[in-house]
Amino acid sequence: MATNFNELSGLKQWGAVIVGGALVTVALYFTVFKSQSDKNAAAQHILQDKVRENNELESYRPKLKDMERQVANLKQQLEIERRIVPDEKQVDSFMETMDGEAQKAGVELRRYTAKPVSAKEYYTEVPFDLELDGPYYSMLNFFDRVGKLERIVNVSGLLVSTTKNPTNAKVKHSYQYAPNESVAATFTATTFYSHDLDPAGAGAGAKPATATAGVGK
Repeated sequence: MATNFNELSGLKQWGAVIVGGALVTVALYFTVFKSQSDKNAAAQHILQDKVRENNELESYRPKLKDMERQVANLKQQLEIERRIVPDEKQVDSFMETMDGEAQKAGVELRRYTAKPVSAKEYYTEVPFDLELDGPYYSMLNFFDRVGKLERIVNVSGLLVSTTKNPTNAKVKHSYQYAPNESVAATFTATTFYSHDLDPAGAGAGAKPATATAGVGK
């Protein structure tokens, strides 16, 4: 039999209100408050992780300038190494450098002939046969200049003869030598360039250089 709320005694009415409020509170807890509480707990956990991460990174702050200085030094060393042993053949640059040193020394470079390259584990040798002529001491000055270049250039197989008998130095062609030129020479100049390690084995399938450059002056 349904009972009207107004018919209940005051104590029972208060009891009903309390029970109803409790039910509403429980319902709100499980539907709203607990969900928000879980979100707050998750956010707090994330915040703690970030704080811990920041604290760990903060310990590196005093070392940052030192690390930046080390990186700058490494970059500078790498740039120097690239000038000494370029990471590409740069044959044109090599010839221009040799021609420039020849002009400064006062000798004539007559011929470049590329020879087969030789691939090593970390670098490749690129040799050229060259001919030159000029005054004797100018020739010595030229080789001294080449020896002081930043880029590594090895000179080998040097043959020297007088300009009157250039074939004794195995010069392939005779030229109209200037009156002050006293010697003609042939030699092999070997330069180098770096390369990445070939996983299939360095040196495998290395192709010989095919370009031949003749310089007639």
